[in-house]
Amino acid sequence: MRKQSCQFVALVLAAVLILAACGGGNDDAAETSAEDAGGDSGPTPSGGGTLIFARGADSSSLDPGSTADGEASRVTVQVFETLTRFAEDSFEIEPGLAESWDVSEDGLSYTFHLRKGVEFHDGTPFDADAVIFNFERWSDPEHPYHFAEEGFIYSSYVNQFGGLKDDESHVIEEINKIDEHTVEFVLKRPVPAFLQNMAMSYFGLASPKSLETYGTDIVEHPVGTGPFVFEEWVRDDAITLVKNENYWQDGYPLVDRVIFQVIPDNAARLTALQSGEVDIADGLNPDDLERVEGDPNVELLQRDANNIGYLGFNMEKEPFNDPLVRKAMNYAVNKENLIATVYNDLAEPAKNPLPPSYLGYNDDIAPYEYDPEKARDLLAEAGYADGFTFDLWTMPVPRPYMPDPNRAAEALQTDFAEIGLTANIVTMEWATYLDELTQGNQEVYMIGWSGVNGDPDYFLNNLLAEHSIPDPNYSRYRNRDLTELLLDAQSVLDEKERAAMYARAQEIVHEDAAMIPLVHTRPALGVSKRVQDYVPHLSVTEPLTKVHITD
Repeated sequence: MRKQSCQFVALVLAAVLILAACGGGNDDAAETSAEDAGGDSGPTPSGGGTLIFARGADSSSLDPGSTADGEASRVTVQVFETLTRFAEDSFEIEPGLAESWDVSEDGLSYTFHLRKGVEFHDGTPFDADAVIFNFERWSDPEHPYHFAEEGFIYSSYVNQFGGLKDDESHVIEEINKIDEHTVEFVLKRPVPAFLQNMAMSYFGLASPKSLETYGTDIVEHPVGTGPFVFEEWVRDDAITLVKNENYWQDGYPLVDRVIFQVIPDNAARLTALQSGEVDIADGLNPDDLERVEGDPNVELLQRDANNIGYLGFNMEKEPFNDPLVRKAMNYAVNKENLIATVYNDLAEPAKNPLPPSYLGYNDDIAPYEYDPEKARDLLAEAGYADGFTFDLWTMPVPRPYMPDPNRAAEALQTDFAEIGLTANIVTMEWATYLDELTQGNQEVYMIGWSGVNGDPDYFLNNLLAEHSIPDPNYSRYRNRDLTELLLDAQSVLDEKERAAMYARAQEIVHEDAAMIPLVHTRPALGVSKRVQDYVPHLSVTEPLTKVHITD
């Protein structure tokens, strides 16, 4: 298949049924797809050794279905696999645990032909029953392993497939076992991004036996079919994975062990890379990029802009339920100064919650320009001429869209002070931060979102629809017209019509001042030149199956 960059998004969505047909429905095409995904015909590079990936924060969970945390996905994508998967350098769909698939002409039936001979890490077979088990676990609150009473939330399933089983908007009507290695998904309505959704790391398939064995402790005992097997998790320190000796893709993975090492300080992480203590360092300070480029033993890599960093408002708390206040705070932020001082110009100002490369991006929307005088006028109109004090929740760890959260918070604090608002910077441990956002204890908070399937629905529906409350719609933003528009857009196959719907959605969000869009960034990584064939993915998570290390 032809490889494409992030700019390909609209073309992929328009041609999704054609891509689906390439995955199955034709014996020759099916064989080609399976061969492409199964391994190279040439010699496999020699492997061995330990790869150490340094990151700024620990994972919150290792159960992919119940977390939307990017640091969790970075690990789970090594352990779990999905029915379809993305190409290594784009969101193009390739065979995964399904070696091919057929799509009905009306787009309402997807029949997946599963790989044979694949086993979970606990030795149990991967088959149609396992697929059905996982999807029923995510979708059915009455399923014995849904764990709703224990606080498990399956936000990605709810948002990508429209809700739980008792919700009329749920898109999956039924899942049928055709035979041991064939499973059919029957949809209530067409979903142009269905195959993209199925490739998302959140839908990594777990061993049913592992749920029976570990119960709610599954968050610390992941068991999938992936190239690496979970070995150990030392909280706030390291997660260790080892090579899956029985991996279905012959000759892979190439390294014997992968360690995800937590090093919270950006500078310390870079020092560890340059000293040879780690092999890959994520979340570099933009100010340090020249230092990386000047090191002959380190290579600088950047992901394309595929994210949004923003400030959110808890709209269930005053005065943030007032759109005048939210608009005033939008006008207060000097984004150009933020980009110059925090991002070293490796970002662009955001005006929408959607990256510019995506289908339906509305470039006609006029941004809230930096205008402190207008901000003060709006505050006075809202009854806050003397300002007010609020807590500005700040992430404790670097993220792709926010490499230095504390420095960014200080810049924002200064901006708000100029219009008479006192922002108290509040921070806490990362997992606690996410949990507190879900509980709704914040006032104004810093967060962001990275695209993981190349579809605009993943940004707009997840962050802004009513059914995304409380996670990841931490703002508790409720606009019924917007929610219905986004649900309708999920099922529109015509590209122009769907783009127009998303453009309208962004107009609604902008008028409501539902957030303060800050930046779209190009995240930087430092990689030791000992590391070969590492390709950073747009989704910010990539399997390390084919990565190897030279002496």
